[in-house]
Amino acid sequence: MLEKQEKRLRCHKKVRAKISGTKERPRLCVFRSAKHIYAQLIDDEKGKTLVAASDLEIKISKSKIQNKKNYKAKEVGKLIAKKALEKKIEKVVFDRGGYQYQGRVKALAEGAREGGLKF
Repeated sequence: MLEKQEKRLRCHKKVRAKISGTKERPRLCVFRSAKHIYAQLIDDEKGKTLVAASDLEIKISKSKIQNKKNYKAKEVGKLIAKKALEKKIEKVVFDRGGYQYQGRVKALAEGAREGGLKF
C-alpha cells in the first residue's frame, strides 16, 4: 500500500514541477481518499487557497444512486465551479494530484466544466 502512495506522490511532484497557479488562473488541485474527495483552487504565487470544496459539504439523499462516489465527485466539481465563479474565476489549471484521470477524478473535472470552469 505504501508503494502505491509513494508512486502517486512521485508522479504528483513531476506534475507540480511543470504547472503552477496564479491569481488569474489558479490551480484546481484534487485530493481523493478512500471515502471522500476534496478540491481546492490555489494561487501558488502567494501560497493561498482561494476556494475549497469537498463532498462533506454536499447533502445527498439516501436513494439508490448507482455509483455514489462518482456522483459526489461530480457534485463537488459543480460546487467548486459555483464558488469560483462567485469570486470571478473562470479559467483554471487542472492538477489531478498524481491520480489517474479516470473515475472520481474525471467526474470532478466534468462537474467543474459543467459548472462553468475552463481548463
